[in-house]
Amino acid sequence: MTSKNPLFVTGIGTGIGKTVVSAVLVEKLKADYWKPIQSGDLDKSDSLSIKNLISNTVTKIHPESYRLTQPFSPHKSAAIDGITIDPDRFHLPQTNNVLIVEGAGGLMVPLSNNFLMIDLIKKLDAEVILVSQNYLGSINHTLLSIHALKNYGIPLRGIIFNGTKENYSEDFILKNSGIKLLGHLPEYDGIDKKAIINAGNYIEL
Repeated sequence: MTSKNPLFVTGIGTGIGKTVVSAVLVEKLKADYWKPIQSGDLDKSDSLSIKNLISNTVTKIHPESYRLTQPFSPHKSAAIDGITIDPDRFHLPQTNNVLIVEGAGGLMVPLSNNFLMIDLIKKLDAEVILVSQNYLGSINHTLLSIHALKNYGIPLRGIIFNGTKENYSEDFILKNSGIKLLGHLPEYDGIDKKAIINAGNYIEL
């Protein structure tokens, strides 16, 4: 697979499995990885998780633009750290490789008082891979996320469902959104390098 635009992994909410999906994509494509904003425990960052989960030697993990110390939404974490997130500080890393970009939280997460995660995706001219998970309310959250991306004119490569399968929900989402199903990752008891390699077999880009 080739893409001139970065592939931005976002989710329908927090704790959906964006980092696991990102690791699977990075390993499958031997792509580069970039997390523009890390908010929370910097000793257990998503960039470090990716490094520990992939096996290939091609991938380059690019440094974050912002490393925030508090586990809150980026605009609150930045305020506590005494900084304001500046949209002009976000620049795509220079690479000739496919670039996987992982967001923080969902599309409407505020990075500052007037700049949202979805604004960052638009600024980066990225193509989105949406991660969904089946729970009560996930149909609403998924369709709203798709609607927001369409309203912003952001291209959507497709959707990956992560975790327990629920045919009623997934079929409804796919039929009513018209977006492409890229795959379904099973629920794992534990995630390691072997599981990440194996999970790549469930995704077709």
